[in-house]
Amino acid sequence: MATFANHSTNESSGHSWRCQFKEDFKYILLPVSYTLVFVIGLALNVTAMYVILFRTKRWKPSTVYMFNLTVCDTLYILTLPFLIYYYADENDWPFSEPFCKLIRFLFYANLYGSILFLCCISLHRFLGVCYPMRSLSWVSSRRARLVSVAVWACVLMCQAPVLYFSRTRDEGTERVCFDTSSPELFHHFLVYSSVVSVLMFAFPFMVVMVCYGLMVRKLLEPTWGAGGSQSRGSVKMIIIVLAVFMLCFLPFHLTRSLYYSLRYLEQMDPSQVHMAYKVTRPLASANSCVDPILYFMAGQGFRRNFTNRSRASQMKPGSVTAILLFLILWDDDCLKENERCQTKWAYFIECFIPDW
Repeated sequence: MATFANHSTNESSGHSWRCQFKEDFKYILLPVSYTLVFVIGLALNVTAMYVILFRTKRWKPSTVYMFNLTVCDTLYILTLPFLIYYYADENDWPFSEPFCKLIRFLFYANLYGSILFLCCISLHRFLGVCYPMRSLSWVSSRRARLVSVAVWACVLMCQAPVLYFSRTRDEGTERVCFDTSSPELFHHFLVYSSVVSVLMFAFPFMVVMVCYGLMVRKLLEPTWGAGGSQSRGSVKMIIIVLAVFMLCFLPFHLTRSLYYSLRYLEQMDPSQVHMAYKVTRPLASANSCVDPILYFMAGQGFRRNFTNRSRASQMKPGSVTAILLFLILWDDDCLKENERCQTKWAYFIECFIPDW
């Protein structure tokens, strides 16, 4: 049976604590959790993909980002059956080394792709809420496609070293597919992993935090507060998205970084941290299930709010002007120099936030 001791004896046989920790718990935790994520996530993401491709007539910038996020989540989920089999068979990889490299590459590439596209969506919503007039000349479906291509290029370039670091090794009757790298390459892998964590998690995470913080402050202003339940609903959605981002990705990266550091220093027993790292891995995977739910709820809220607002506007003297302004908004064009339209703009943007 593969144990932490097995993977570590080649690095340092002088540390007796390395021979005490076993990973038996992960042979139940990871297959069960990955199976749940695979079944639920695949159904939700395929449904989301179908709606985007066949039920969406006009692709807005948010649709472009959501499509790419769904592609990331779907590709990520498709790697899980191989990992389910691997961990259920207690770290015995039945496939070739190139396939091990490919699975590890796709696993991390689509994980970080999801993070970056969530960051893009957050930035897009931030511009729509905090700079509704100016952002009309900044955002478009074409630019969203260019940004998406840049994100994919960044992800592929940053994750390409995984194809080098990922290795297999025969240990007795078992073949291990290393999640990190072989022991002799671990120090080099640690440097690479640290850079990737900063560029593709820490920085996007700070961007999302700042964007949503500024959006909440904007939505709580008196001008936006006039919308009542719509503004409160938007604030709740922002808080939920931010909480999911923190719960899914933050624990995984914190425990992984701590475990790698302790393993590198070889001065402390990392077994407890290693256990926490393994426990947080399913949390990172669970994000693939949550993304479609959150944005479907946002879309439902937008349609409901728009219907209610449209009915209410028919009873007001300025309804004709308001309807015209909404049609202008829908076509992504506006009289940018007319400051008097900003109040009406703010009135409708509250409904438009989820799909903006």
